[in-house]
This record gives sequence, C-alpha cells and structure tokens, in this order.
Amino acid sequence: MPRFCIIYNPTSNKGNAGKILPLVRQELDRYGMDYELITTQYIGHALELAKQAAVDGFDAVVAAGGDGTANEVINGLMFDRKAGSHTPALGVLPIGRGNDFNYSVGGPKNWQESCRILSRAATRWIDIGCIKGGLYPEGRYFGNGIGIGFDAVVSFIAARQRITGFAGYLVAALKTMYVYSPAPVVSVEIENETITQPSLMINVMNGRRLGGGFMIAPNGDAHDGVMDICLTKGVGKFKTLCLITKFLQGTQYTQPEIIGRRVSKVTVRAVKGTLPIHADGETIAIECDQVEIELLPAQLKMYLSKAGAE
Repeated sequence: MPRFCIIYNPTSNKGNAGKILPLVRQELDRYGMDYELITTQYIGHALELAKQAAVDGFDAVVAAGGDGTANEVINGLMFDRKAGSHTPALGVLPIGRGNDFNYSVGGPKNWQESCRILSRAATRWIDIGCIKGGLYPEGRYFGNGIGIGFDAVVSFIAARQRITGFAGYLVAALKTMYVYSPAPVVSVEIENETITQPSLMINVMNGRRLGGGFMIAPNGDAHDGVMDICLTKGVGKFKTLCLITKFLQGTQYTQPEIIGRRVSKVTVRAVKGTLPIHADGETIAIECDQVEIELLPAQLKMYLSKAGAE
C-alpha cells in the first residue's frame, strides 16, 4: 500500500478549506489509506513539506488546496527530481478557489472523487513547465500556465478580493480593464519565429484553463509534450470586454487580435513597458524585462483517472 503525505492548506478558498478538514480525514479513512496529513502554516510551507516528504520516502505527495498549493508542491517535487533523488507521485485534492490545474490535467471536479482516485493507485506522467526571470532567475516550475500582462494583473487583483472562485476572477478582469494600460510592446521569440507587437496579454499554457473558467488553451494537454501560447494584441476597453466573452467560450482564436502557436520553448522580452507575470496564479514579477519559458515533458507521475494510467 502506498504511503501518502497529504499537504493541507487550511487557508485555501478564503479559509473554507479549514472548515471541511474533518470531512476530508473521514473520506481518506473510509478508503483505508496509509497517510500523514500536515497543515501548512505560511506561504512557501507546502514547497518545503513536499521536499521533506521526498526525503522521508513517501510514495506520493498530495496537494490539498488550490492552484497555489499545487504549484508549491510541484516545485518541491521538481527540486527533488532535479537533485536526482526519489521523487514521489503527485496527487491533488481540489479544495481551492479556481482549481485550474486539477481541471487542466483531467482531475475530478470534487475532492471526494479525488480521494477515491488516490485509493486506486493509478498514475500517469504529466509535463511540467519552467519559467526563468523576475523573482526566479534560476527558475520556477508550473503545472498549468503562465500569464503575462493583463492576465497577471487580474490574478493579482483577484487574490486580494473577498469574492472567491470564478466570480472573483471575472470581477477582477472587469476591474483590470480600467487600471491596466497601455499594453506593453513585446518581442516573443518562438523557435524560428519572432513576433513583435503591443500585447494586451500573453499566455503560455501546459494546461487548458485559468481564472476558474477562462479557456485560454481549449486544446491544451499536459501530457502531449508541447505548450500552447496565446498572444492577444493591444486593444481598447470595448474590444477587451468582447474578447473576455470569447475566452470564456474558448472561441478566441476566431478573432484577428489573437495569435496561437504550439511551442516547447519561448522567450518574451519587453521592448516598451514592463511585464507583470504570474505562474499558476503565483507572482513571478510585478515588473520584468524578460522571461524564458520551457516545457519539460513527462516529469511527474500523477494520480489520475484518465485512460493511459500505469
């Protein structure tokens, strides 16, 4: 029987995660799982706990929280993998606000079903991205996606609001329309192509969705060895509002202001202005001149129910 380290963030979803902790324990016990549950105490604690869980020989580390908790656990496991040590499998209990990473890799919608999947001990390899620049010149890993420009400011504003989930991100997007301007001029180097233009936002996706409902990469797949990049040209407020509705439907690529590519590596430079950046909702930079983003195929085994489990 595999040994699980459950890294539980009681502050996820504005503290609602802490209220359901007894129910989560009850569900894990119902499946007779061998686990140790540890609650996080501060920002960055989940990363430290994941690294320690690998050292302690756990078979799997489970991020119980939202996208931020998952991102920290992914980084802890990836730093361990980089060191060449035993790397536990990854699991997720989606008890946060957006849970975009869990959605993007094909995880279930609720934590109860996630507990059942963990008890089945079926895993599948997933790709992991790495971004270098801003606060992390040596690199920060991400499981779902990068937001540069408008999307990053939305993420920063959403994190400060009382409204949670998709509604919170939508309100933050509407607020950002009135505080984020003008669009910086950026140079995007994609393998043998360079695109230079004013860009409202740039997204580089390993997964599919950001903000709890914005389908940035409708065909994104965290198992296919490539990333989807979505470049949005600089537009006015009215057109921004129109594009928001397209992103909600995943139909933005029908618009002339949107450019899409599939890449394994990309460099983004600010020609005029600066770049606010987030990775999986976590701040990479408030202002930055350049970042390099690369996909690392098949880096972590993850507990999932989709076909192809091993």
